[in-house]
Amino acid sequence: MAQKTTLDEFEAVYPKLEEAILEHARKYKLPQGELDWLKANLETNPLGGKCNRGMSVPDSVSLLLGSALNEEQYFQAATLGWMTELLQAFFLVSDDMMDGSITRRGKPCWYRQEGVGMIAINDAFILESSIYVLLRKYFRSHPAYIDIVELFQETTFQTEMGQLCDLLTAPEDKVNLDNFSMTKYQFIVIYKTAYYSFYLPVALALHQLNLATPKNLKQAEDILIPLGEYFQIQDDYLDNFGLPEHIGKIGTDIKDNKCSWLVNQALEIATPEQRKILEGNYGQKDDAKEAVIKKLYDDMKLKERYEAFEEKRAGEIRAMIERVDESEGLKKGVFEVFLDKIYKRTK
Repeated sequence: MAQKTTLDEFEAVYPKLEEAILEHARKYKLPQGELDWLKANLETNPLGGKCNRGMSVPDSVSLLLGSALNEEQYFQAATLGWMTELLQAFFLVSDDMMDGSITRRGKPCWYRQEGVGMIAINDAFILESSIYVLLRKYFRSHPAYIDIVELFQETTFQTEMGQLCDLLTAPEDKVNLDNFSMTKYQFIVIYKTAYYSFYLPVALALHQLNLATPKNLKQAEDILIPLGEYFQIQDDYLDNFGLPEHIGKIGTDIKDNKCSWLVNQALEIATPEQRKILEGNYGQKDDAKEAVIKKLYDDMKLKERYEAFEEKRAGEIRAMIERVDESEGLKKGVFEVFLDKIYKRTK
C-alpha cells in the first residue's frame, strides 16, 4: 500500500542535507562569517513553503512501488525532493529580484532583508550549486547518476527559457498587448512552470527506481506537461476569480501586466471597443482601472469560459491516464494523484 509523506517527515530530512552542504563549504576553509551567511541562506530560502514539488518525489516513489518506503528509500526520495526545493529556491530568490517583489512566504524577500541586497544574486547561484553537491555525495554510485544530473541541468535551462519569454513579453513598466498571444502564453507556462513543477518530480522518482525507460519518461511528459499547463491556467483564473481568503493573497495579475490566460482569452474574443478598454486599463497600478478590467472579464463571461476549459482538459488528462501502459513499471496512480490535487481547487 502506497504511503503519503507529511511535511514534518519531509522537513526532518533537511538538516542532514544542510549539514552536508556546509561540510562541503568547510573543506575550502570558508571563513566563519561567510559560513554563517551560507547557513542563513540555506535556512531561509528553501524552507517555509508548502514543499509540494519536493514531497511529490517520495509520494511518486511510493506509488510506483505500491508500498511504504523503507528508511533508505525514503531518504533517497526525500533528498531528490529537497534538490527540487533548492531549484525552486534558486528560481524564487532570482525572480523576486527581477520582479521587484516585496514579500515571499509572509516575510521580506531575501534581497530585501537587512544587509543582503545584490548579494542575493550570488546566494541564488549557491542554492543551485548545492543541488550538485548533494547529488555527488548521495547519488554518485547510482546507475542513473548522470541522467539525474542532466535532468536537473535541462530542467533549469527550460525554466530559464520560460522566464526569458515572460520577462520580454510582459515587462511591468511597459504595456504592449500586441506582445501577448496564446502561443507565447503556452510557451511561458510550459517551460517556466510545468517542467520543473510537474515533470521533474516524477522523472526523479522513475530514475531513483531505475524505471526511467524512454517509454515511461515519454508517457509521463505527455500527461504532466498538459497537467502543469492546466495548473497555471487555474492559477491565473484564481488570481481574478478566487476568494482572497481561499488563495491567501489578493490577485495582482491585472495591475502587474501579466501575460495571463484571462487577458489572452479576452484579446482573442474582444470586439474593437473591448480591445480599446483593455489597452486603456490593463497593466496599470490603479484600482479604478483594475476594476474596469474585472468588469470586462465578467461581461466577456471568462469565468464560464474557464469552467468549460477545465472540464475539457480534465477529461483529456483522465483519458490519457487510462491509456497508460504499465508494462515497464509506470503506474496510473502517480498521475491520478496529481489530477485529484488540482481539479476544481479553490486555492
